[in-house]
Order: sequence, then C-alpha cells, then structure tokens
Amino acid sequence: MTTSPHQVGVLVFEGAKMLDVAGPSEVFAEACLSGADYRISMLSADGNDVRTSIGMRIPVDASAFSEQRYDTVLVAGGEVFPSTPVRDELRDAAVHLADRSGRIASICTGAFILGAAGLLDGKRATTHWKHTEELARRHPTTAVQPDAIFVKDHTTYSSAGVTAGIDLALALLEEDHGQDMTRVVAQSLVVYMQRAGGQSQFSTTLQGPGPRTPILRRVVDQLKADPTRPYSVTSLAELARVSPRHLTRLFHEELNTTPAKYLELIRFDLAKAHLNAGHSVTLAAELSGFGTSEALRRVFISQLGISPLKYQHRFRSAGSTRPSGATVP
Repeated sequence: MTTSPHQVGVLVFEGAKMLDVAGPSEVFAEACLSGADYRISMLSADGNDVRTSIGMRIPVDASAFSEQRYDTVLVAGGEVFPSTPVRDELRDAAVHLADRSGRIASICTGAFILGAAGLLDGKRATTHWKHTEELARRHPTTAVQPDAIFVKDHTTYSSAGVTAGIDLALALLEEDHGQDMTRVVAQSLVVYMQRAGGQSQFSTTLQGPGPRTPILRRVVDQLKADPTRPYSVTSLAELARVSPRHLTRLFHEELNTTPAKYLELIRFDLAKAHLNAGHSVTLAAELSGFGTSEALRRVFISQLGISPLKYQHRFRSAGSTRPSGATVP
C-alpha cells in the first residue's frame, strides 16, 4: 500500500537564523535516505525569497497563505525576536498554517511568532534560555518551561535555542517512524538521539539585573568577590547592618530566593568555570566553596540533571587536559 508523502512547511522571514532552518530540515532529509518520505517546502508570508542571519538567501517555494495543507509546520526563529514585535503578516501566516497542519512547532525564538498568533495560549512552551522570562511576560497564560530542550503540548511544539531544533525534529521523526530510524538518523548526523539534562546546562545561572537596594548590592558584591568563605545569614546581616529577617526579606523581594540559595548559585557558576578550565571535580568543589565533590554533585544533579563529570565532558575547552584522541561517552 502506498502512502502520501509527509509534507513539511518551514516558515521563514528576513533574518531567520540559518541553523533553525537547516538543522531540523537535515533531520527529515536524512530520514528520507532510510525510507521516510518527507517533502520540505520553504514558506514566507509573501512568497518571496528571504535572506537569513548569515546573509544567505533562501529560495521560497510558496506563500504561507496558500491553501496547501502540511503534516508538519516548523516556524524558524531569529535575532529579530524578541527585540522587535512580530509583524502582523508573520503572525497571520502562523495562524493560517496552524489551521491547515497536523502539528506546528517553533524553533528557538520562533516561539514569539506562535505566541503572537495566540497558539501558545493556555499551553506549555519553551524558547532560548535567554528569552524565557520575556516569553512568559508577554504571554502570561503560557506555562513557559525554562529548562526544557523542547516541549510538546498536544499538536503544538516548541524548542529551546538553535540546535535544540534538531532535538525537536528527532522527536517528531520518532513519532512518525519509531526509535530505530531515529537512532540511525541521529548516528548519521553525529548527534545525541536524546541528550541528557535541560538547556540550563548551557546558560548562565544568575541572570537579570542586580539588586536595586544599596544594602542588598553590598551583600551580593561581597558574595561574588569571595564566595568561598563560610557565610551565615547572621554574618551577612551584620555586614549589611540590618537584621537577618530584614535581609532575608530583601533577598525574597528583589531576587526571589534566600541568601543561602543565592550563594549556592554563585558557587555553582564558579564550579562550572573551574570544570570548564579542566580542573578535577574534587578541586572544583574546593575552589568554589562546596568543600566536597559529593556536595558539588548534589547541586549539579539538582540544577542540571547531570553530574559534574558529565558536564565537564561536554563543555571543557579543547585546550584543557583531555588526552589527544580521547572519546567522550
């Protein structure tokens, strides 16, 4: 029995990130070498070719407003979001495509296009870790998942930054053709079939502006300047010349955390830097103020879902101590 080709439409626009387009498309193209039948079409709001983030022009196959139906629609992201509003025609194109597709998925900041189209209302979603807070602010009914590599909510999908589009495409492929073909494609593209840990392993833990209150800035500056000292809430309150209760309240109000948790995050970022430099887990724990490798391991599992050693294998610099020719499991 013959089956119809699986039609994939990719919505692009001026400034779309090239890897958002090419990465997922290559997953489907590679699957065709193993017997799948995906037909990929590039779409733009007006049907005109577009220039990507690297200056390469993408020939567009059709307008997003044609009556063609697609089994899967991918919406690319780009650096233009979220710093600029989603244009009306791009928003309307996403609505039109969603109405005529089996499933729709955003790559990276393409989530802002889905959000503007109302396609994330009341749903779970994610985007690049730098922009999850902004996505949640603009779309308060959307349950933004900051650490997710990708999110599925019924027939709406969203992925984290850039290469996470490949993870998402592999998940879509697995839905269509199962694990065996997906494993073959992942091996051929030399990527993980499903990578461990969330996107927080790629992010800076302490984001956003510093404290507004001078008292709190003084305490935070001290913690950042010397995070390995054995601080207590009492000693920090003495430094700030306020009561421990008042200091704790300031941390909750401005940083949404406790003094102890904030110090832990500072030490966590410091430990990551030491691991990236090639230090052992034991030495990284000592230099960052955790004291023991087990204490550091507990924080890594809590924050990233992976061990310090696994993190180091992924992010240690090429010039660090890994022997030439060594492989990473």
